[in-house]
Amino acid sequence: MERKLFTALQGDGADQLNNCLSQQGFRRSQNVLYRPSCTDCAACLSARIEVAAFRPSKSQKRAFKRNSYLKRRATSPWATDEQFDLFRRYLDARHADGGMADMDVFEFAAMIEETPIRSRVVEYADPETDELIAVSLTDVLDDGLSMVYSFYDPKFHQHSLGTYMILDHIEIAREAGLPYIYLGYWVPGSPKMDYKAKFSGLQAYIQGEWKQIKDPEKFAQAAHHPLSSPPIAEQVASIQLPDRRPTKG
Repeated sequence: MERKLFTALQGDGADQLNNCLSQQGFRRSQNVLYRPSCTDCAACLSARIEVAAFRPSKSQKRAFKRNSYLKRRATSPWATDEQFDLFRRYLDARHADGGMADMDVFEFAAMIEETPIRSRVVEYADPETDELIAVSLTDVLDDGLSMVYSFYDPKFHQHSLGTYMILDHIEIAREAGLPYIYLGYWVPGSPKMDYKAKFSGLQAYIQGEWKQIKDPEKFAQAAHHPLSSPPIAEQVASIQLPDRRPTKG
């Protein structure tokens, strides 16, 4: 049975809490931070790319060149009809049986707009027609960029737009001096998430620390071992929270 640890993300310390827990494998969904905490497996691994260690493969270089004509624009987290239309086409074509398949325009607006931290909507458009091609909802952390959710026009499914958005975010992070790109959860051996394992410099949060991924198959085997997931009490006790004590002037 799937199980998660949750905590509310609100108040004056929201940014500080989000930064602290993101570094411990948590992900944001609107005003909530969560992390998988299943009793009999640890297959869902929080993944990030170390920008300084990343070297693009030949196929990634081709994907970047193929899509480099797109115009990037970063906006405040405000949902638009054009974004929702693109989101619906993407879900219907790529994730029709997924947990988000029935999302309506109000739920989409909540996903984009309900953020108590520093978030941006990064859009990629055709420079000639201004047609929206791809979108990434991105959080700005102290140590990197967290790609909360990305989607693109399914008619360009052969253009590797998902890979391109990650590559472009790596460039944004490098220019801003941010060391990591947080990719969300990676399930070793899952065909839909295999693309994440193709990025060099990939790290996964395992048993309380970030570890370099050199052989994804070994991680797939270890994740399903019956002793791979510590008891829930140990998981909760090991979480480090930000120091909210006032400083003395």
